[in-house]
Amino acid sequence: MTTPQDHRTVEYVWRGPFTDHELDALHAAAFTGPVGPTGPGSPAAAATPWRARLERHSAGWVCARPAPDGPLLGFVNVLWDGGVHAFLLDTAVDPGAHRLGIGTRLVAAAAEGARAAGCDWLHVDFEPHLRPYYFGACGFRPTDAGLLAL
Repeated sequence: MTTPQDHRTVEYVWRGPFTDHELDALHAAAFTGPVGPTGPGSPAAAATPWRARLERHSAGWVCARPAPDGPLLGFVNVLWDGGVHAFLLDTAVDPGAHRLGIGTRLVAAAAEGARAAGCDWLHVDFEPHLRPYYFGACGFRPTDAGLLAL
């Protein structure tokens, strides 16, 4: 894949177009493993129904592409409570486009989209190695939170 030299050549589109297959491929590359339906009776070529899922549960999402018809380089989902709280989920950047500022711009565009949707707060949880990214580059601040495995 040809990647841009920096984030200035990338377009960030709130509720941008994508296909289920290309989002599966981006997730597999970004999170190092297959994403999508698995198990008995699930065809390998079946895509996760991302579009239907996001339309149902998300305030929006941001797609990053080097041009309107270019490859999907980044994606972040913005879920919400229907009120003032939004939540980032699965910030993903193609590994070939790391260190270009794409992830930081995805998060900034997600924050702007959430603000425009009427949200006052944007929450994120993450793995410990991403702490400098979210608290430094993206401007989040640490808070107390809880997690219950179900």
